[in-house]
Amino acid sequence: MNFTRRQWLAASAAVLASHGLPALAQAWPARPIRLVSPYGAGGPSDVLTRVLGDFMAARLGQPMVVENKPGAGTRIANDLAAKAAPDGYTVLHAAAPIAIGEALYPNLPYDLRKSFEPIVSTAIAPLFLVVNANAPYKTVQEFVQWGKGRADGFTFGSPGAGSAPHLTAELFLRTTGAKGVVAQFQGDAPATTELLAGRIDATLTAVSTALPHVQSGKLRILAVANEKRTPLHPDTPTLAESGMPGVVGYGWYGLMAPAGTPAAIVQRLNAEANAALSDAEVRRKVEAAGLQVRGGTPAEFRAFVDSEAKKWAQVIKAANIKAE
Repeated sequence: MNFTRRQWLAASAAVLASHGLPALAQAWPARPIRLVSPYGAGGPSDVLTRVLGDFMAARLGQPMVVENKPGAGTRIANDLAAKAAPDGYTVLHAAAPIAIGEALYPNLPYDLRKSFEPIVSTAIAPLFLVVNANAPYKTVQEFVQWGKGRADGFTFGSPGAGSAPHLTAELFLRTTGAKGVVAQFQGDAPATTELLAGRIDATLTAVSTALPHVQSGKLRILAVANEKRTPLHPDTPTLAESGMPGVVGYGWYGLMAPAGTPAAIVQRLNAEANAALSDAEVRRKVEAAGLQVRGGTPAEFRAFVDSEAKKWAQVIKAANIKAE
């Protein structure tokens, strides 16, 4: 019996459908996978992305090619991934602004919950409450008491409006009930310069930014804004331990695929990413970049992203924060 091309395609599709998603996943990947990063090359995010990509590629049998698409508070990379074919060949290494942006930008070209398939939480960038070493306070409690005693309250430095350090500082102010302002700078380095000069009272920043100045005796770490102490600086207490259990905030990263990517492929990517995050050498490289590895299930990552979006939307509304 002679079959037309259309009939052959229909028959092939029927066979694939009869075998379900596992058959599709078994054939995947058959070509290189694009790993989209929302930041430029060279920073901690890029280190994390490339270390994970190399490890996963060796196990998947296909290269994971990193594409750096920085700009617009990660929205360029997010939009590119949201519009990609849901075939497992485009993976976004999403960052915290994807959840924060929902409340800042009302007309996003993608939907946080409908445009992506969460795969796994990969790492967080803990935020450390850092002050000038010459300041009179040596604990969080002393810092809060000092700020409440000043007419103008606190002055925090932030690397940019709507960033995780900015919103965590706003959360700190609202939790203490003290007055204060969060001054915006173009990145962590200028904010740190102002802190060193004594022109601001504190920053919430990554340990990689603060540590050289802490080691030189110019800055002092008071606490970390994690839920639990971080292995990056295990002697530092959390803000929760310091009497502020509601103040939790950090940068974070995680893998996402375009919505509609087959569940079997999502699960395979999750398994390989978790294997990478459990590897001692991967962990060493990631921690050297100032990041703390995570891991977990797609469902856990989905719930985390949703909780982050709701939490920061409340802070953005309360502080009347507008996008730059």
